[in-house]
Formats: sequence, C-alpha cells, structure tokens
Amino acid sequence: YRNILLAILCSCCLWRSYGRTVETDSRPNFVLIMADDLGIGDIGCYGNDTIRTPNIDKLAKEGVKLTQHIAAAPLCTPSRAAFMTGRYPVRSGMDSSSRVRVLLWTGGSGGLPPNETTFAKVLQNEGYATGIIGKWHLGVSCEVRNDHCHHPLNHGFDYFYGLPFTNAMDCKPGEESFIMVDVQANLRLVSQMIAVAVVTLTVGKLTDLVFISWKVVACLAVFGFLFFASWYLCFGFLRYWNCFVMRNHEVVQQPLMLEMLPHKLLEQAVQYIERNKQIPFLLFFSLLHVHTPLFTRTKFIGKSKHGQYGDNVEELDWMVGEIVDVVENLGLANKTLIYFVSDHGGHVEDCQVGGWNGIYRGGKGMGGWEGGIRVPGVLRWPGVFPAGREIDKPTSLMDIYPTLITLAGGQVPHDRIIDGRNLMPLIEGKVQQSDHEFMFHYCGIYLHAVRWQPKDSGSIWKAHYLTPVFSPEGAIGCYNKHICPCHEHVTSHDPPLLFDLSKDPSETKRLSPRTEPHFHEILDRIAVAVEEHKKTLSPVPQQFSFSNILWKPWLQPCCGIFPFCWCDKESNGVRNS
Repeated sequence: YRNILLAILCSCCLWRSYGRTVETDSRPNFVLIMADDLGIGDIGCYGNDTIRTPNIDKLAKEGVKLTQHIAAAPLCTPSRAAFMTGRYPVRSGMDSSSRVRVLLWTGGSGGLPPNETTFAKVLQNEGYATGIIGKWHLGVSCEVRNDHCHHPLNHGFDYFYGLPFTNAMDCKPGEESFIMVDVQANLRLVSQMIAVAVVTLTVGKLTDLVFISWKVVACLAVFGFLFFASWYLCFGFLRYWNCFVMRNHEVVQQPLMLEMLPHKLLEQAVQYIERNKQIPFLLFFSLLHVHTPLFTRTKFIGKSKHGQYGDNVEELDWMVGEIVDVVENLGLANKTLIYFVSDHGGHVEDCQVGGWNGIYRGGKGMGGWEGGIRVPGVLRWPGVFPAGREIDKPTSLMDIYPTLITLAGGQVPHDRIIDGRNLMPLIEGKVQQSDHEFMFHYCGIYLHAVRWQPKDSGSIWKAHYLTPVFSPEGAIGCYNKHICPCHEHVTSHDPPLLFDLSKDPSETKRLSPRTEPHFHEILDRIAVAVEEHKKTLSPVPQQFSFSNILWKPWLQPCCGIFPFCWCDKESNGVRNS
C-alpha cells in the first residue's frame, strides 16, 4: 500500500507540474513595436496612398485597428514614461514646467523614478523574458556614473541593446545642435566677434593705427580662446557624450554610427526572439525611425515618392515585416500579440522631412491638438483577436500596461493610480464603450485640453483651455522654435474652445452656445472632471528640474578616457546595405 500511495502522490505532483507548464506555455508572447515621431497619416491603413506600408497594413487587416489611439503626451520622454507605467507622466514627475520637456543628457540625473513599476517589471516577476531593443530616453543614472537607477535593467528588462538617449541632430556629424541650439549660436557669435576684434586690433597695432598695449590684445585673444574652447567643449564632444550604444550596462559603441543602426537593431531583435522562443517573452522594439536626423539603408534610398522621409517610413515598414516573419517562421504567430504604435504625432516643424498627421490639426509638441497625440495603434493575435476589426473609441497608449499584465496572469499594482484601461473587453466586443470617460491632455505640467466621452452618447467632446500659437501649414511652426512651448506663446481660452470630435475630428469647427444647445452644460461637466482629476495628483520629485537636467560630468557614461569617450565593439564589417 505504501508503494501504491507513493506512486499516486508522484502522479499527482507530475500532473500538477504538467498543468503549470501548460498554463505557463499558454500565456502569450508580446512584441511591442514603437515608431518615433511617425504621423498617423504616414501609413496606408490610416489613409496614406503614396507611401507604401504593406507590412503594417497587413497587421491591421489581420488584427485590430484603433482609430482614436491617444498618446499621454506629445513628446518622447513623457509619452514613453506614461506608456511604460500606465500613468500620466505628471504623476511620476516625468513632465516639466519649463521649456525643457525631454531628457537632454545621458549625464543628467533625471529619469524614470526607480519606484515606478513598469509593465516589464511585472512581467519579469511573472517569469517572462523581457528585452528592449532600440531607444530608451528615460534616463541612466542618479548619483554616480554606474548606479544606473533609471536604466532599463533597473525597470524590469533583463536585456537591453540600444540608445539610452535618442536619435538627435547632435548625433549626425556636421549638423547643428538640437539640444542647446540657442546657447551654441550665442557662443559661436561671441567667439566670432572676439576673433574679429583680436585680428583688427593686431593689424592696427602692427600698422600703428591702434594705440593699445600688446597685453590688452593678448588678454582679448585668451578670452576669445576660452569662449571657443567653451563652445567646442559643449558641442564638439556632445556627439560622443550623448550618442552611443549600450548592451545591458556596457557602452559598446561611442559615438554611435547611424548608418549601421537599422541592421544592428533588427539583428538584435531577431536574435532576442530566437533565444527566447521556448518561454514566454516580452520584446519592446523601440525604433529610431522616423526621428530626425533621418538615416536610411542604401536599398531604400530614392524608393518612395516623398524623398528621404518617405524612404525612411518604407524602411520602417520593412523592419516591421522582418519581425513578423521571424515570429511566424518560428511557429509563434498564434502565441504572440504584436502591437504597433508611434510614441506621438509627426513633427510638422521639420517641414522638409517631417511626418504627416492626416486630417488632424497640429503635431509633435503642440499641446492637446489631435495631430500631436492621435497615433496609429494596431494589434494582432491570430485566433484570439478578430481580424479586420476597427475600434473608433478613445483608447490610450497607457492601456497597454493593464492589458499586458492581465494577459500575462499578473496583478496590476494597487498601491498607485493606474490611468490605463484593459483593452481586452473592447477588442473582444464584450463592451461597446471605452472605459475612458475622460482623458486629460497635458503639455508639460499644464493641462491643455480634456476629452469627454459621455456614457450612452455618440458624441466625443473636447475642450481646449490652452493652445500653442503655430502655423497650421507647419512651415513656420511655433515662433520658429523646434518644439512649441507649453506656458508661453500660448493662447488661453475662456470659455474653452469646444469641438465635437465625432463630427469634427480635424478640430476646425469651434462650437458656441449658438451652434451647440448644451454648450455650457458640457463645459461645466468637464470642469468638474478636471477638479476631480486634480485631487488625485500628489506632489512628486520633478525629474526635469534644473538640477536634474543639468549635465554632470561624474554621471556621464564613457567608454575610454573621459572626456575623450570612444570605442567601437560593434562594427564588424557591417555595411549600410
């Protein structure tokens, strides 16, 4: 009897173990593909008929297309912070009261706070392999160079290959600095003026036309040299300090080589999927396309009808197709949820090479206008998600947070406010209305607009309290600024601008008490929602404070001897083919 009992117990244990294995294996993989600065109007399935995006279009045809998918901010860093945490960036201190609204230095101390819980961290605790390939832009270190408190590996990812910063004009040799363009221009101007003065005084002294001592000329020359040295120190090394590639905690290429990045990032993403095909995995493929400066592999140059930008979009689409092919060739298609999105709208100030936001007004950085926050959102999971479904209800990038965690069998944190909503009931058709009755559209820490989807109503109201002053054509932008400011050069509206997005998604037909009988009732209800929302906000350390965004030499990641940071462990004969 003892042997029989032992055999029964062993069988039970084996069956329980097998059950856990089946349950674990039944959880989906997640491949999240995020483009950078891509306009919703740049993609075929969202209305573009001149740029070829067959792979993204196929994803939409085989899955679900979200037509009111909204970013929590119109700029990179705050939008990505909200995406990773499921929370408005103002809750984590990841938005700003000043002109600086993105992280500017890898040697700064600001970034995604260590006490924030990303979806990667939750999935990692649930046994998922978690990797990020590409752009991070959420900080590196806090107090010392290698503490890496903001690093992806401190936020739930077990593998990182890519840029801790972003792709910026500073990363391309010969381009003007984007990060400190005003300071750079002023330093250069002063240096040139001093140089002209020194040359003039020297010539005058040699020809006895100027009666000053050589000491004065020498002092002015030294002063000019110091100005020139300051200019070069700030900007000659900037490409080395900000533009580099890391593998996990190690800097492997400094400065980065833009021409080889598409190949390397795609290669890393493919290898990550192949390495983890036997276990549930999360891959966040965070592309640099189509952020300027544009870089495109040779085989895509001149292929589109829209110059370098169109070429870049078509290359992005090809990369999406390569990732989908790997998933399918490994037999993982029915076990993998693929999500494609852009972090915010296209950049209309880059009018020669920037994106197109379709019928929507405004663009990147432009407060609450639709063009800066309405983004493409496509999800495919064969056999689970209905093919060809289009959802025209308000959804958010923050919704990916609870959706992934729920599908992975994890628990959404209960110790903090989560602003995202689980997308599954909407995707599966169990509900017809989005859980987002109100959505709050911030520019920095300033609330610019509010969206209201009343229950049991087909209307979607949007009220603008503040709007940036910009040229609708995008040729001028915001007072010739690269990014619109949030609190200066803006127009305050009292009463707020009111639009019905269900009838006027382009936000061109301003409503009034004469054209909308319930005008005042609508604004009053939105005002109540704003007050209720403000009560949920708590004071938090500001990650964009002056001390946090200031460059600190002791925090600067460096491969080699500081400040001459240089290394290249990645080239290996890779060509821009």
